[in-house]
Amino acid sequence: MPKNSKVTQREHSSEHVTESVADLLALEEPVDYKQSILNVAGEAAGKQKVADVEDRPAWNSKLQYILAQIGFSVGLGNIWRFPYLCQKNGGGAYLVPYLVLLIIIGIPLFFLELAVGQRIRRGSIGVWHYVCPRLGGIGFSSCIVCLFVGLYYNVIIGWSIFYFFKSFQYPLPWSECPVARNGTAAVVEPECEKSSATTYFWYREALDISNSISESGGLNWKMTLCLLVAWSIVGMAVVKGIQSSGKVMYFSSLFPYVVLACFLVRGLLLRGAVDGILHMFTPKLDKMLDPQVWREAATQVFFALGLGFGGVIAFSSYNKQDNNCHFDAALVSFINFFTSVLATLVVFAVLGFKANIMNEKCVVENAEKILGYLNTDVLSRALIPPHVNFSHLTTKDYAEMYKVIKTVKEDHFSALGLDPCLLEDELDKSVQGTGLAFIAFTEAMTHFPASPFWSVMFFLMLINLGLGSMIGTMAGITTPIIDTFKVPKEMFTVGCCVFAFFVGLLFVQRSGNYFVTMFDDYSATLPLTVIVILENVAVAWIYGTKKFMQELTEMLGFQPYRFYFYMWKFVSPLCMAVLTTASIIQLGVTPPGYSAWIKEEAAERYLYFPNWAMALLITLIVVAVLPIPVVFVLRHFHLLSDGSNTLSVSYKKGRMMKDISNLEENDETRFILSKVPSEAPSPMPTHRSYLGPGSTSPLETSGNPNGRYGSGYLLASTPESEL
Repeated sequence: MPKNSKVTQREHSSEHVTESVADLLALEEPVDYKQSILNVAGEAAGKQKVADVEDRPAWNSKLQYILAQIGFSVGLGNIWRFPYLCQKNGGGAYLVPYLVLLIIIGIPLFFLELAVGQRIRRGSIGVWHYVCPRLGGIGFSSCIVCLFVGLYYNVIIGWSIFYFFKSFQYPLPWSECPVARNGTAAVVEPECEKSSATTYFWYREALDISNSISESGGLNWKMTLCLLVAWSIVGMAVVKGIQSSGKVMYFSSLFPYVVLACFLVRGLLLRGAVDGILHMFTPKLDKMLDPQVWREAATQVFFALGLGFGGVIAFSSYNKQDNNCHFDAALVSFINFFTSVLATLVVFAVLGFKANIMNEKCVVENAEKILGYLNTDVLSRALIPPHVNFSHLTTKDYAEMYKVIKTVKEDHFSALGLDPCLLEDELDKSVQGTGLAFIAFTEAMTHFPASPFWSVMFFLMLINLGLGSMIGTMAGITTPIIDTFKVPKEMFTVGCCVFAFFVGLLFVQRSGNYFVTMFDDYSATLPLTVIVILENVAVAWIYGTKKFMQELTEMLGFQPYRFYFYMWKFVSPLCMAVLTTASIIQLGVTPPGYSAWIKEEAAERYLYFPNWAMALLITLIVVAVLPIPVVFVLRHFHLLSDGSNTLSVSYKKGRMMKDISNLEENDETRFILSKVPSEAPSPMPTHRSYLGPGSTSPLETSGNPNGRYGSGYLLASTPESEL
């Protein structure tokens, strides 16, 4: 590949004329340098502006942009994934590896994506084409992963919409098992009786789920309608561009915090809430030495910030060039962490209340068993402590009675079928994902006073969290495609939503939940890790970390901490490589599978994916990463244009930046305004650009080491990079 070089010319005046005329990767009309002559008129001569203001949309305010980034990064995973991992991996001790990895992986890579998007002002396709044309496939892979994630993510929003509308009734429809009439007798639905009311409502009323992924069962029309509503909302929010979606973010980003605060206050007032929070944050320090804990913490950091999707780059590309994206990266990252901790407090306050309810229920059921044994003389009444009152039996009294019976009847104790009814056992029943949102949390809310109100608030919060992430995911698809191929925005967005709805019908058939599990576990995890590693390598090792730091200094007005240099250059790529290796090993060691709901047993059973599902799973991963090697090979053998003869310009009043790259195969010298003495003959046509009245010849340089031309233009060469 030919070399690239940049020539930067600065004018002494710092007065602002226009932010940007054309993006650094303007592929709209290729311009041949041999026929391009740039005339720049000074303001004194007719007070002409250098160029027209660029028509790229921009955020109405910094607050709107920050809320958009928060809405994209803070999603359903903060509510139902982080608390589960925190409980599973050592409680409060899990926060240590999470914070460490957030600092050495999360913030540096988040800052990197914000910076390249803001600097180049393009979507993911244009950004990585500019940074390294041979790795231009990174942007296409990001778009494909966004499509895969958006397909099933909107289904989850559809589920939340279904529960939201079902919440407007009292009592809540999942509070009791349905009763069927068999003649004059009332019979409780067997599937519900064997499980629970909330579990039955989720699997049977909402999903009407089949017994395995191989049993399609046809479409679930209720969820099909909810999916249509979900895609309609997303389409309307995205079709008008960032001006519309940015306003949506004011509500969708802030409302979840209002709900979480309300739930936290209400949860802390519930009986047993403190038990849940204490159990949550009781540190298990031995867990910190477990490599699995660090792997899961790294994965959570990686996905919590939305790295690799292209949404972060898309949102930052609508910023002004001088926006302080370093501050944005730190702010959004720590707000994301704070949200996860806040959600953890809420979840375990509510689950602590639920654990107390279930523990009391366990005590009542087992006390009835003991009374039965006493009445049939299976147990002697001498075993019951004298102070125990069965009509007001406490958990402490039951524990004492259980211990005595177990000691005396040691040989035959198992035949009695008594449970210990320990609160810790209930708190250790960790749940995540749909199990937390649609089963455990809904069951807890049935015991709330004014339960429909809290149910409406909870599912409205889930809808808003989902919409915030979906808008960012859609931006990761639409922004790079529109920037690169110049397709009409409204038409493409509507077409994308319609296409996604019809493909999404796969997830609303009766076996659809199993496909959601497949896509959630496998379609994005490995491809996104590969994408982010290559993003890091493209910037740090190909484009050049020093060069990137210099451009950041010019863009931000200050030099970023050297900490980022070492993170980008060494630490982050190494950590991501270890994470990728661990993910591949886990995929090979643990055969992919899913939890199937068996109607006859009214219980979950872990099943392995059949061969055709395994083929689909592998296809998803291959399709997601395929553009990267394909684009690399095509550009390496010059079968695909790498942007030669493309003139990309960014103008500012008092400063003009121009990048002419890959114009000729053997050309190593690039010029902007005039011929400059060099060892190689200039390929530019001899001409003298107009620099305004009173300016001298461009060839007359001053004593300034960089050379001063005309009315204060400075010529400064930036390092060349071999692509």
